[in-house]
Amino acid sequence: MAKKTAPITSFPSIGKKAPAFTAPGSNGEKVKLSDFDGKVLVLYFYPKDNTAGCTQEACSFRDAYDQFQQAGIEVVGVSTDPLESHAKFIGKHELPFTLLTDARHKMAEAYGTWRQKQMSGRKFMGVVRVTFIIAPDGTLAHVFEKVKPAQHAKQILAWIRSNLKR
Repeated sequence: MAKKTAPITSFPSIGKKAPAFTAPGSNGEKVKLSDFDGKVLVLYFYPKDNTAGCTQEACSFRDAYDQFQQAGIEVVGVSTDPLESHAKFIGKHELPFTLLTDARHKMAEAYGTWRQKQMSGRKFMGVVRVTFIIAPDGTLAHVFEKVKPAQHAKQILAWIRSNLKR
């Protein structure tokens, strides 16, 4: 019988190569980390489409999307929701960026965002809200934990402008 490994409870290290991934995207294509070589990538993990905090966060990225694009920054969201759910979420809120589905939570595990959560006394595994900034060379530049969804996009833009875009 194969030994089951515990989920990662820490994030990848700043300055190290970001974990590679390939996942189905809402754009109808398989999306890979290498697709963003030479660009700054904002890779944000969120728990669930169409929930209050996740909607606020996605809309904050939507509202600042032109600023991200003008700065040459790509934004990609990741949850375990299926592509059909992503399509409804994108349509309802007019999201201009790609959402990836991580149904088997392999990306979430690799990035340390698949964790035990608790709600109403019930414990379960799920995705925690965390954002990773991946530098043009594919290294992890920063990790944002304890995200305030409504202000998150502005916080990220300020950090990138101060630390990566000179």
